[in-house]
Amino acid sequence: MHKILRIKLLLLTLCAGITVVAQIPKAPSRSEGEGQFNRMIIRGVNVINGTGSPMQGPCDIVIEKNKITQIKVVGYPGVPIDPKDRPKADKGDKELDCTGMYVLPGFVDMHGHIGGRSQGTPAEYVFKLWLAHGITTIRDPSAGNGLDWVLDQKQKSDKNEITAPRILAYTAFGMGSKESITTADQARAWVEDNAKKGADGIKFFGARPEVMDAALRRNKELGLRSACHHAQVDVARWNVLNSARAGLTSMEHWYGLPEALFDSQTIQDYPADYNYGNEQNRFEEAGKLWKQAAKPGSKRWNEVMDELLKLDFTIDPTFNIYEANRELMLARRAEWHEEYTLPQLWRFYQPSRVSHGSYWQDWGTEQEVAWKENYRLWMNFVNEYKNRGGRVTAGSDSGFIFQLYGFAYIRELELLREAGFHPLEVIRAATLKGAEAIGMQDKIGSVETGKLADLVILEENPLKNLKVLYGTGAIHLTESNEVKRVGGVKYTIKDGVIYDAKKLLSDVRKIVTEAKKNENFEIFQPGLEKK
Repeated sequence: MHKILRIKLLLLTLCAGITVVAQIPKAPSRSEGEGQFNRMIIRGVNVINGTGSPMQGPCDIVIEKNKITQIKVVGYPGVPIDPKDRPKADKGDKELDCTGMYVLPGFVDMHGHIGGRSQGTPAEYVFKLWLAHGITTIRDPSAGNGLDWVLDQKQKSDKNEITAPRILAYTAFGMGSKESITTADQARAWVEDNAKKGADGIKFFGARPEVMDAALRRNKELGLRSACHHAQVDVARWNVLNSARAGLTSMEHWYGLPEALFDSQTIQDYPADYNYGNEQNRFEEAGKLWKQAAKPGSKRWNEVMDELLKLDFTIDPTFNIYEANRELMLARRAEWHEEYTLPQLWRFYQPSRVSHGSYWQDWGTEQEVAWKENYRLWMNFVNEYKNRGGRVTAGSDSGFIFQLYGFAYIRELELLREAGFHPLEVIRAATLKGAEAIGMQDKIGSVETGKLADLVILEENPLKNLKVLYGTGAIHLTESNEVKRVGGVKYTIKDGVIYDAKKLLSDVRKIVTEAKKNENFEIFQPGLEKK
């Protein structure tokens, strides 16, 4: 199999019943983090609660074991707090002084591949990068290490036995089947078996219409959720509207949406020599697809949007994962690669005809300009969908195309901001809207009493500058003309357990440093590596 993409293998399960077994090392037993505590009080924070409410503070937050039991406003900005107005700490209570800091709900990464052998990313590395960036819940679309592997890590995370976000396992449709799924009855049977095994949902790529329809409807009847990357190999006969009508929870990326918006054609305008297996072809032509769709504000544009809104459909755009298409050097030279990207992952990113997302055979100005226009139209639809009441979430799809776990998720938030989202709408997409999409809004997604203690705490205001959420922080020039870094998450609290986010990043740097030392490896740029 060499470097061939795990997801391509999963696609093949639809016709060949292949089981993917190339697994990465599981996370070790937890050796970091404090708690849970019988009672913990977070003191003096400014609360950005994730519902769209403006910031409020200073507040004290009381947590009992893993649940928020009280949020009390204890004063006024810039005025000393009267101790008499604060929740009292009893003997044995944990007090966390966060005076003047900012607290948000834990982030939900709706598209969090844990990684595989091709990327060379052990689970500890991925999980710590996620937690260090405030990501407390992830949805693993495809369960690329196998459903049993993911469920094992999920159960251990739920018990706080490993350092990891909450994990939801969405099995790739057809994964593990002993025969090709070609009928509605076979589809329903596979869906029922998947549910019995304990999966949280299904990730689809496409199939025969009758198979997709039967699988999606049965999955929804069983109370499970779903995601779909509408791959070009099936999108001409089954697009986003078909999926939404059958009960799909969320579309991933944007494939299938322009096709639903076609008003003067029914198939993408493929060149005669287009070959889906040639990813330079695939992604170059994809960059021209939104211009083939109905124009913003047109009759067809509104018809599609209206129907998706009526169906309470979720869009998970994953803007970040395609950013290299519009500016390759930006993604390739991101400052975190030097210290946080593992050697094998860096090699996986390099131009290749066989590694997924490494299609830089002849990528230049014309392709980037086309993709910039693609983004403009795509972002237009997503922002309008949000403005008209549609659910938009945040997902990263890291581990491909120069996008690194954790860091890429924060970039996704910046790109939602570019699309037109107010910073409070960005935070809501990353928290409450994600929780709604996975059916956990009663437990996570906002800083409210009765919900689980999944929180992100930082010293800088992310509403002013989302860059302060990056592990590398944001650049600040002091009044004395000195350059310094500010920000980075200070604490990530998951299920009432306090993690030092900067310590987690330090752990990752050690993993990377050791790997580089063992391989005598230095980051190189394509075609310029040392001879």
